[in-house]
Amino acid sequence: MVTMEVEMELDLNVKVAQAIHVLNHDPVCSNRIAANQWLIHFQQSKDAWDVAIDILASQSATIAPNFELAFFALQILKMKVKSEAHRLPFPVKDTFYNILIFAAKRFTLGPPQICLILSALVLREVECKNPIQQLFSSLEKLRSEENGIIAVFEILTVFPEEVIQEKISDQGGIGCTSRSQFAQDLVAHTPMVLEFLLFQSEIRLNDETLSHERNRKILRCLLSWVRVGCFSEITPSTFQAHLFLNFIFSTLHTSLTFDVAIEVLIELVSRYEVLPQVLLLRIRYLKEAILTPSLNNRDENVIRGLARLMSEIGEAAPALIAEGSKEALVLTEALISCVAFPSEDWEISDSVLPFWCSLARYLLSMHSGKTSDRKNVENTFITVFSSLLDALFIQIQVKNSGFNDEIRSHSIPDGLARFRLNLQELLIDICQLLGSDIFTQKVFFLLPQRYFFISIFFCIY
Repeated sequence: MVTMEVEMELDLNVKVAQAIHVLNHDPVCSNRIAANQWLIHFQQSKDAWDVAIDILASQSATIAPNFELAFFALQILKMKVKSEAHRLPFPVKDTFYNILIFAAKRFTLGPPQICLILSALVLREVECKNPIQQLFSSLEKLRSEENGIIAVFEILTVFPEEVIQEKISDQGGIGCTSRSQFAQDLVAHTPMVLEFLLFQSEIRLNDETLSHERNRKILRCLLSWVRVGCFSEITPSTFQAHLFLNFIFSTLHTSLTFDVAIEVLIELVSRYEVLPQVLLLRIRYLKEAILTPSLNNRDENVIRGLARLMSEIGEAAPALIAEGSKEALVLTEALISCVAFPSEDWEISDSVLPFWCSLARYLLSMHSGKTSDRKNVENTFITVFSSLLDALFIQIQVKNSGFNDEIRSHSIPDGLARFRLNLQELLIDICQLLGSDIFTQKVFFLLPQRYFFISIFFCIY
């Protein structure tokens, strides 16, 4: 064991490698503590930059890299890039950039920090007239190299997220003008990125698992670009026919890709006002092809995801739902089935309450308008909210729980207690929509649970 205190004529790279080995593998506690202290001190030294870059370059070039050593170098570089990269001379930055590009390809299954460091460095290459163009030129070359596609996927996924994060955090010497320009330059490359992702999605793989994993990478990358605004210039008609929409819907059928596909669709709905109308046209497909089988199979993950998506669609455009089209009524029917689904913690039922509140309040606001509008609302939605109320009454009951007539108390699960609390405003709105007579009749039909509604009646009357 070589202690950190002994002065030896060893290269710093070797000293770092020895210290990391001691830290991770030496059985003697005092040696590990000494190695850790030495490494902490080294991270703050002026030599840390050069040594970390040199270690990353050497480990990227070797056949059998030392991942512990590479990981330590990346930790140093990640910390220093954000705090000191803007002070590095341009030739050093350029060399560092090329090393990171090579390392991203070399360590496709290794340390994930490489893409983060590369992204942070690109955002700080103020000497370069168009650093984002430089990055995309490098990615174009990577596509044709072995393992290059995996690196391209990761960089294209991480870089938009880093642009957004830097815009939020305002750190590392990046001015507001530069951040805004980065975002504009990034969005300008959207056609190339979408073309790349579509091309990858059309490649047929013999291994089904690999195909699903590839599709998940595509969705993750697409999610990053949606968040940075890549679809901002697309018209409603283009959205409806967009090939990516078909791809996203196709991935809803696979458990490995379902959750990311839902996130992409929800992000699209929250950002683009044309999306609720576009997705509403596909609601029947979602209900019949995915939701109904999932309800029958009690697949809570799928039900939860679809409930979130449909709720977001309706909440983003209550006026569209209030028109009472066939698609809108299919959506309300689907969400009522989600409310009625007996999940253990009432999470699914609870997640759709914001939609019903927004719709109820929109409909109530129409009551003060024209008589014809009010009649249309009554004819179309009284049945909907009556069915919703039935489903809610089933969900708020305490199942398999004793009731003490003397103290009139229930043993109420925490999830149900939260659900009841969140439900109160909606019940008030439903009472106003249905009328107090119908509402009261429904409430007192469920006599064992009537005590829950006392607070509701106080609010209404």
